[in-house]
Amino acid sequence: MEIAANIGLPGEEADALKAGAEGIGLLRTEFLFQGRDVAPDEEEQYRAYRLILQALGTRPVIARTLDIGGDKPAAFLALPREDNPFLGFRAIRIGLARPDLLKTQLRALLRAGEGGNLKIMFPMVATVEEMRAARELTLRAHAELVASGVRCAATVEIGAMIEIPSAALIADRLSAHADFFSIGSNDLTQYTLAADRGNPAVAGLFDALHPAVLRLVDMVIRASHEAGKWTGMCGELAGELDAIPILLGLGLDEFSMGAAAIPQAKALIRKLWVEETKLLAEEALRQPGAGEVRLLVKEWMHVHL
Repeated sequence: MEIAANIGLPGEEADALKAGAEGIGLLRTEFLFQGRDVAPDEEEQYRAYRLILQALGTRPVIARTLDIGGDKPAAFLALPREDNPFLGFRAIRIGLARPDLLKTQLRALLRAGEGGNLKIMFPMVATVEEMRAARELTLRAHAELVASGVRCAATVEIGAMIEIPSAALIADRLSAHADFFSIGSNDLTQYTLAADRGNPAVAGLFDALHPAVLRLVDMVIRASHEAGKWTGMCGELAGELDAIPILLGLGLDEFSMGAAAIPQAKALIRKLWVEETKLLAEEALRQPGAGEVRLLVKEWMHVHL
């Protein structure tokens, strides 16, 4: 099991390492793209990514490709207004529609990954076709760099971010085209419960410990393990103390969270016995709602800690 950090700006990797992070489980690359009229070129991206990867040395760095659209506008794309942008043209959908943009980023990442432990994952994957196309584009970019004699990562793991229920439900099929999964619990909860996480009117519905969400998490982990792959989580749930025993019991391989949450998360995990958490996870999946799951965890922790 690994405890990693989510970062979104250069320099944050230093704070993550000080907090005890064993790697970067989510490098948000949007910082290079937002608030500008022209997309960054390959060299600019390469330099930014390289600094972060060098700071991590041989520790893993999972870079998420451009996750733009929805609540993250980008002026240079001149995206049309959408009535429901969270279900619209965003993330991997933009990347595959603009392969020139995505390929430039992939080349920069692959170059920056030379000598490091780079992993690349694609956001908002909904179908096998999307994952297959994204993987092929990555391998093509790598082959072109190698053929041109450009120094780059020798190999790279390619993963899918599981944020949409459809991806969780077909995780057994996606595993043929992904080396790992990383669960984005925030969006997965939002889409599963049809509750906008930014809307206070439905805030009571938004709870990532709802059994419906946990069952999808369980499906993803089981599918990855059956395929000999691994699953991490980079959503807020990964750093939530009430959730950690359940996620451990479900078999989650990597927990990635904000740097500030790492010390407490590590302290809790050191106190837990995996076999006991498995029984807790099984019981959590049988609960009717999030409230019951939270009560179950509190009672379990009172007894076992």
